[in-house]
Amino acid sequence: MLNGYSPVFTTYSGGLYEMDLTRAAVHRFATMCSKLKPEISGSAKPYLEKILQFKPNFFMSTPQFLYRVATIWEVDNNVFIVPVEDQLGRLIGYYPILPQRCEIVEAGGIIYLRYQFANGEFAAIEFDRVGIMTQYQYSDDLFGEDNRVLKPTMQLLHTQNEGIINAVKNSANIRFLAKVANMLKPEDIKKERERFTADNLSEDNKSGMIIYDGKFSELKQVDSKPYTVNALQMQQINENVFIHFSTNMEILTNKYDENIWNAYYEGKIEPFAIMLSIVMSNMTYTQNEINRGNMITWTANRLQYASNATKLQVSTQLFDRALLNRNGVMDIWNMAHVEDGDKYYIRKEYTEVSQLNAGGVPKQPTYDEPTEPTEPKEPTEPTEPEPGDNLEGNQE
Repeated sequence: MLNGYSPVFTTYSGGLYEMDLTRAAVHRFATMCSKLKPEISGSAKPYLEKILQFKPNFFMSTPQFLYRVATIWEVDNNVFIVPVEDQLGRLIGYYPILPQRCEIVEAGGIIYLRYQFANGEFAAIEFDRVGIMTQYQYSDDLFGEDNRVLKPTMQLLHTQNEGIINAVKNSANIRFLAKVANMLKPEDIKKERERFTADNLSEDNKSGMIIYDGKFSELKQVDSKPYTVNALQMQQINENVFIHFSTNMEILTNKYDENIWNAYYEGKIEPFAIMLSIVMSNMTYTQNEINRGNMITWTANRLQYASNATKLQVSTQLFDRALLNRNGVMDIWNMAHVEDGDKYYIRKEYTEVSQLNAGGVPKQPTYDEPTEPTEPKEPTEPTEPEPGDNLEGNQE
């Protein structure tokens, strides 16, 4: 297993991932990214969809894989993803590697990524078969920058924590200030201090009184005040960390609303998801397969943290217009899928899309072609009755 770890920061005991505030920022980002869902487009390697949905390698589930990729990407600014193959050379998974154990080598005109296992053994793979994700990329063609720009903030955070610990210890230990009346040797002062403490400040003193002799000319009680952190300094340190990791206190403490979540998604999670989708697509498919529409896409439910009013509005508006099916509505409300939930409906009121012209819906009326109008006949004048006609019958 590739489980080696060496901190990027070595200026004090521990590294960037060993500080509570920076670890909280990394953990929150990795947790959000672990909820991304894979989608496979195209007909090439369809079996990868189930692999990516549940278990990308022998040791990690999909949330664990995403969490580790996001953590390495945040802490080291670089992460390598190598393919996992079976005995026949078929791609069956993916594994993220720490960049501290990787190096780029060239042999026979081919560039390789060589990485080291925890037991000291090495392995190598062609670099064009590896997925590499970087950030802060400037001075190196392959690797991103380190986190040395965060060094002053990390030292301030470390110093602040040390100062809090020492201040609390000092304020809890010093309770009385005594002035010695006579000149005493250092060892005598030590003995008197121990004697005074044992006689007056121990549990044996049940009276609640302190009595001292002429060796002390003055005795004052020191008020033990709790140490409070300088709010402005602490806020500045926090802001530096938040700016570096593009986060805020609402995200770290789970107090965000839909507006804060949308901003965090747009600025932090979506760029990571897009980069991961392109990187894994390039290492999985050939150029010809990509041209035919094959791709791996990592998506997220952006309405997961929306208010109920927003969810209801989106659900009703998109469902009525056949832009969202019933299972899509269930995803918005974090509910289980239902039977026949993939069908789309549109207002009729309400009818399945494929049945819009069925079930007795009146069709448009049709008309015969109009005929040419005929000229009206001219009225004829009445004729005189012939002799012998039965006028009475005619009158009848």
